Amino acid sequence: MTSDDVIEIFRRAGAYLEGHFILTSGLRSPVFLQKARVFMHADLTEALCRSLAEKIEARFGDDVAYLVGPAVGGIIPAYETSRHLDAPAIWVEREGGEFKLRRFEIEPGARVVIVEDIVTTGLSIRETVACMQKLGAEVLAAACIIDRSAGKADVGVPLIALAEYEVPAYPADALPPELAALPAVKPGSRSL
Repeated sequence: MTSDDVIEIFRRAGAYLEGHFILTSGLRSPVFLQKARVFMHADLTEALCRSLAEKIEARFGDDVAYLVGPAVGGIIPAYETSRHLDAPAIWVEREGGEFKLRRFEIEPGARVVIVEDIVTTGLSIRETVACMQKLGAEVLAAACIIDRSAGKADVGVPLIALAEYEVPAYPADALPPELAALPAVKPGSRSL
């Protein structure tokens, strides 16, 4: 599956939104990729995650013990990707502002891949990597459906992206006039 194929799936699902958006990272963008509108369609989600699983399997074979999704956005893609890799999906959740593995246990040395929906700055992945390493896991890589940074985000481990799609993102105090003229909407999930 190519990057264009992935973006076309987002467009078909009504998940490619244009306006003025406050991203989870705090940056502002004229484009928001509303993955929830894709994830409500099992067939589209399955197609994306099957292709992502193929990329992970090509790199690591069957050497992945767990797929770990950062809540909220990574839960569905981690789960669906796990179906194609025959490895369990688990997730981390924020507790006191920090990611914790609250509902599961992993054995020290477990080889894990973090699975995220969309990467902009990579913060959620870096926080998930830190959590997993604190628990003694070996983080092999992170994987995402779309890398909005087109390879520029530092996630702390190798990043496997199904699609790279660079979308402009701006600090709130450096908006282009056409973006500043639109009302801002914050559709992300970091505060959940």
